[in-house]
Amino acid sequence: MPTTSARLLALLSLLQARRDWPGALLAERLEVSARTVRRDVDRLRGLGYPIAATKGPEGGYRLDAGAELPSLLFDDEQAVALAVALQLAAASSAGIGEAAARALNTVRQVMPARLRHRIDTLRVTAVERPGGRSGTEVDGGVLAAVGAAVHAREVLRFDYAGPAGGSGGAPRRVEPHHLVTWGGRWYLVAWDLDRGDWRTFRADRMAPRTPTGPRFTPREVPGGEVAAFVAGRFLGADGSGALPCRGEVVLGLPAATVSRYAGDGLVEELGPDRCRLTLGSWSWAGLAAAVGAFDAEIEVVGPPELRRAFALLARRYAAAAAGPSPVG
Repeated sequence: MPTTSARLLALLSLLQARRDWPGALLAERLEVSARTVRRDVDRLRGLGYPIAATKGPEGGYRLDAGAELPSLLFDDEQAVALAVALQLAAASSAGIGEAAARALNTVRQVMPARLRHRIDTLRVTAVERPGGRSGTEVDGGVLAAVGAAVHAREVLRFDYAGPAGGSGGAPRRVEPHHLVTWGGRWYLVAWDLDRGDWRTFRADRMAPRTPTGPRFTPREVPGGEVAAFVAGRFLGADGSGALPCRGEVVLGLPAATVSRYAGDGLVEELGPDRCRLTLGSWSWAGLAAAVGAFDAEIEVVGPPELRRAFALLARRYAAAAAGPSPVG
């Protein structure tokens, strides 16, 4: 039997799903007795939920029509965390996108107006990167401030720290367009007003300034699709969203083994212990190194640039294995 709190949430969810619920049917759905349902209904009433008993041969319950449900108790940081988590789930490939979107809408309806506004102004674009690194912590207040500027279409001013935490120079002025995730990190995609070009900024290095600047008319992200634009920037693509170096090899490993670590590569089974792998990378040497990481016999199908990259790495690895010449 689930815990009381989990059962109460399940009961409340069922009551919101349809107008009338026979008591016996509720008990069956929750896998509890009719007496437990009556007690749980009394608990919800004690919390302020307007649940009425219905008369009839079976008897049952309903949420009073037009009644306003009590607000859920979230602080600002929890509201931001919930909005971010559900938006990422809605954009993921885990098969729960539609359910996550409905969950966010349901929770939003029973939040206080102030927190609903914070959720509405925080819009996140999730760009999935196969084999991404672990996440970097970002202050929820920074995400909320950046998301609000994106929503309001207002110029954002912020101090930007360098890679080592040092100063990034003069404060930046940008037209913020999209808040995105990539490889476990948060980025702002924006038009840099001082440099006259598109830029991506790590949110964990940003310190937004107030107040924000004037409103602006949004420009179109190059290519028209933010996900392809971000992927192209980080993977060194030519702007089309495709990796510049793509090759094909045959590996002496089962396809099932290779597919678990091939990221966005295409794996084709050729036999019990052989498969064909088509993979992309930002450079030919990088592609050869990625294929070599499978620790298997390799047959290069093409192109010639990939074969030359393997030869280059072979010379480098052989020199490294030989070590420095002994001093005579």
